[in-house]
Amino acid sequence: MTTYDAVLLSSFGGPEGQDDVIPFLRNVTAGRGVPDERLEEVAHHYRHFGGVSPINSQNRALKAALEAELSKRGIDLPVYWGNRNWAPYFKDVVAEAAANGHTRLLGLVTSAYTSYSGVGQYREDFEKALLDNGLTDTASIDRIREYFDHPGFVMPLVEGVKSGVKTLTDAGYGSSDIRILFSTHSIPTAAAKASGPEFGEHGAYEAQHLAVAEKIRELAAPGVAWSLVYQSRSGDPRVPWLEPDINDFITGLADRGEAKAVVVVPFGFVSDHMEVLWDLDNEAKATAEEAGLGFVRVPTPGVHPAFVAGLVDLIEERLNDTPAEERPHLTDLGPWPDHETVGTYRDPAQPGSAPAAPTAPTPPSETVEATA
Repeated sequence: MTTYDAVLLSSFGGPEGQDDVIPFLRNVTAGRGVPDERLEEVAHHYRHFGGVSPINSQNRALKAALEAELSKRGIDLPVYWGNRNWAPYFKDVVAEAAANGHTRLLGLVTSAYTSYSGVGQYREDFEKALLDNGLTDTASIDRIREYFDHPGFVMPLVEGVKSGVKTLTDAGYGSSDIRILFSTHSIPTAAAKASGPEFGEHGAYEAQHLAVAEKIRELAAPGVAWSLVYQSRSGDPRVPWLEPDINDFITGLADRGEAKAVVVVPFGFVSDHMEVLWDLDNEAKATAEEAGLGFVRVPTPGVHPAFVAGLVDLIEERLNDTPAEERPHLTDLGPWPDHETVGTYRDPAQPGSAPAAPTAPTPPSETVEATA
């Protein structure tokens, strides 16, 4: 068994009020020279909701749910919550954990897929948090594997798709009238390829989404057509990003007479944060209405009991050093491997003890900023 003394719930972060919006967006785009005027074009998404991102309250709820599930199972691990772009920042949370004697942390990242933003950048965040606190040689951070095809992540989406299709069929649409649109965050095509070129032109990022979409459709609505679409692209318009955009695709479906209604599945996200509430519930829904298509949006896993239980299963998987062949997965791509340890933990009771052994190598990840 592997010993950890705390869980580090790791996320993107978001503003907590109108005065936070531009400083938050400056953090997100740091190093890219994006002027405040450009940031204001994105800021109106947050200002529409009073400058408050829902991601923070969602992470507080997830933290509480994880604590309850860990306690229920008799697992004595405190849960800390840290963010990349807004308070509580990783640097401060890692310092707090160390001050409490917790120096062997297990990171639980709120990103289910392989990408630079979901893998490589979090590793950099963890490295910097240890370095800034002078803990590189005395603390370590591992992280649970990508869980894109873990039953705990997939089954709440299956439940949602079943419900969404039923809502439309109850409204009079036939199964041939419906198209399931599996939506995820677009990233630069070069970044997608770098996430694992051995998986195809658009790397592991696209391959994972395609595999999960097919599994969800198979389990929830085997007679209904589906498509993978992308949302929330940003950055230089001259840079190629993954397509098709969900709004363009919805318009095209209507123009070609290929569907009369859509079930939108935001399976690239774990909670109903800004890119779901604005980009889907606002923009994509409006596009569908303008095109005369019925529209249903499926909930993200959020704090669904199966998702929370699945995350704790993943924590136990690391605590118990569960062999790969015994790790649950619903596609042929899984189970995704573990990652190398960040930092070097040495047991204070055994001075001079050997560093913790690294786990399997991190899968390739892109080297381009993926989101804005």
